[in-house]
Amino acid sequence: MLSQRSHTQFKLTWRPWSLQTGPVCFRATAPAVSQPRVQEPAGPRACQTRAVHSDEAQIQTTSTTTSSTQTEPQDQTSEQPLQQNHQPGPPDLKDFLQRIEETVITELVKNARGHAFDGFQANWGDHSQLVSCLHRLQHPIAQERDLHVTSVSWTCTGSVIACAYGRIDEGHWGTERSYLCTWNLNSQSLRPRQADLVIDVHTAITVLSCHPEKPALIAGGLYSGEVVIWDTSRTQDPVLALTGMSADSHREPIYQVAWVPLQEKGEFGVLSAGSGGRVLLWTVDSEQGRLVLKSAYALIQQQLPHNSSISLKAPGSSNVGVTSLALSVWDPDTFLVGSEGGLLLRCSFSSKTPAAVSTKDQTVTLRAPAVFSFRPHSGPVHSIHCSPFHRNLFVSAGTDGLAHLHSMLQPNPLMSLRVSETYVFQVEWSPTRPLVFAAATGQGEVQIFDLGRRSLRPVATIGQGTARQAATCLAFNRQSSHLLAVGNMDGTVGVWELSADLTEQNPRERSQLEQIANQVAE
Repeated sequence: MLSQRSHTQFKLTWRPWSLQTGPVCFRATAPAVSQPRVQEPAGPRACQTRAVHSDEAQIQTTSTTTSSTQTEPQDQTSEQPLQQNHQPGPPDLKDFLQRIEETVITELVKNARGHAFDGFQANWGDHSQLVSCLHRLQHPIAQERDLHVTSVSWTCTGSVIACAYGRIDEGHWGTERSYLCTWNLNSQSLRPRQADLVIDVHTAITVLSCHPEKPALIAGGLYSGEVVIWDTSRTQDPVLALTGMSADSHREPIYQVAWVPLQEKGEFGVLSAGSGGRVLLWTVDSEQGRLVLKSAYALIQQQLPHNSSISLKAPGSSNVGVTSLALSVWDPDTFLVGSEGGLLLRCSFSSKTPAAVSTKDQTVTLRAPAVFSFRPHSGPVHSIHCSPFHRNLFVSAGTDGLAHLHSMLQPNPLMSLRVSETYVFQVEWSPTRPLVFAAATGQGEVQIFDLGRRSLRPVATIGQGTARQAATCLAFNRQSSHLLAVGNMDGTVGVWELSADLTEQNPRERSQLEQIANQVAE
């Protein structure tokens, strides 16, 4: 017997989604049958919308300020005519004011058009301290050996100071090794007790001079009579060129070296002078590593100008021992020489007079350069420096403790200043103040003079703080005029900062210098 299986048909109905009904759903319904309808149980319903994205933006207005003014309360009494409160003055005051009115106006207009105060700038800074010490540089090994600072020189950039070590007293000069040291004061890693560069030298260095345009080149004179040029940019062998020992070179200690511009544009030679009485001009042959003699001059007693007649060396010697030398920044043909016997001589590079001395084995003929002599010092002349602001002025100093101000045109000094009771080792003009110069003394002090002051006493004194230790040398920084380097006998180099009073030029300072130069020496 087959059983019959019943099939029930279902009908799907769709109801759209609405806020009232909730989410879309499908429901299966069967067609109406005779069975009773079952009611669906009530239950919770939920719905979910898509994520809502929102942006926020804002603006800001510029800041504004409000300003206002307010007048003083009006004084009721001031509205009344002045004539009501006018008090009668002296009977002649009105007439006097009327008479001088035109004269006063004329003078005011004249002052307004004048140029007396052109360039004047008021300086309201505190000048209570004219000098202050910035650095105390030293090379401990040189100090342990009791070496002295014999020379200091700034590079052309003004950032590096070069220092030479040797001896200025009676020592074993011939066998004494020495050092050339440099410090970069602008370096963040500056260490005053450790030099940036140390060059060992086989004998004492007597003098240094940095190249005027190339900061790496330094010329030096040695006690052995050699002239050396160091290139501090070379790490292996810093010696760029040297004279060696030959018939053309010096045989006595070198006391002065200077860079001299040559006729070839941009080229410089080295001028050297020593106690043997010869002044030699060298050119640099960097490829061969040597200095080549270009011109030679000899100072012979018999060929000096007639108003010089003092003995300069041991009896029977005719050579004039040169202890100092200076170049004129105004006249490239002129140089000045100071001697062991105190002579001051003006010389000419273009001299054609042969020197009365044997020139055997020499490649260059010696010439006699002296053309004019000045009143001598009473002892060796240690230093000469030409004014950078006047072509005819120079200052000299030596063992007599005096600084003499000279004119190139007069034999006698224009004035003499007592600088020290002992030696004066070096004098130098300020590069920015026409009337100011400094002097390093054997008493350990540096005296700074201002010729514009009524008193001829120093306007500032730099004490080194080391009793009985001479200040042996000094050098103004031409790029940073407020810096002054001072070398000392105790082996230290002091770097001093000068105040504006010592570095800023006064409006009438040049005219005052001109008046001094035009004086007639007594």
